[in-house]
Amino acid sequence: MSERETWSTDEFGALHTGEVGVLLADGTVPRPVIYDTSSSGAAHSVSHWSVYDGTLRAPRAHALRGVCSCGWTGPERLLEWDETDDPKLGRARVNVAIHCESDWWDMHLVEVEASAVPLPETITDLLSRLGEEIEKLGHTQPLAAVRAARKLEITAGDVALWPARNAWNDNSTVQIAAALGLNEADARHLLHRYSRYSRHNPYT
Repeated sequence: MSERETWSTDEFGALHTGEVGVLLADGTVPRPVIYDTSSSGAAHSVSHWSVYDGTLRAPRAHALRGVCSCGWTGPERLLEWDETDDPKLGRARVNVAIHCESDWWDMHLVEVEASAVPLPETITDLLSRLGEEIEKLGHTQPLAAVRAARKLEITAGDVALWPARNAWNDNSTVQIAAALGLNEADARHLLHRYSRYSRHNPYT
């Protein structure tokens, strides 16, 4: 496994896992950097953008960009380098990485949201207000907020039962995954859970 920093959302799962991608001056993506971690010869690989600084075994990054596990790539953002290692320029590189993460949230996740099956505005408003009310309750009555969240969880499972079963009957796994913004494995898992079907259900 290569150590790196990633981010994702609970709703869209593993299909959309973002990170800061690195590009070299020739436009290629560098391999993970391998470090020896003990005298026994054990190795540790790192692909976090910050290690590509032109020192030790790491090549120097030319640009950073937001990337996603689904294949999306954001705009290239060039890096500034200075041989004096000015701390301000170091901070500038951190800011470039932050912009790459913002590209993933503000560009890609907006597109993912738009491609998923739309929800009525009344539902999104109710969910938003309910979340705000439970959060507000948590400041003064944390146990009551936990109970409210638990009842919401139970309600969600109850009301999703027949819609989930109908979704199995009326759609392929590919269609379900596309509508929910998930990969097929996560879509099957979600529908199994909501429909309460066995994993050996013939509709899977």
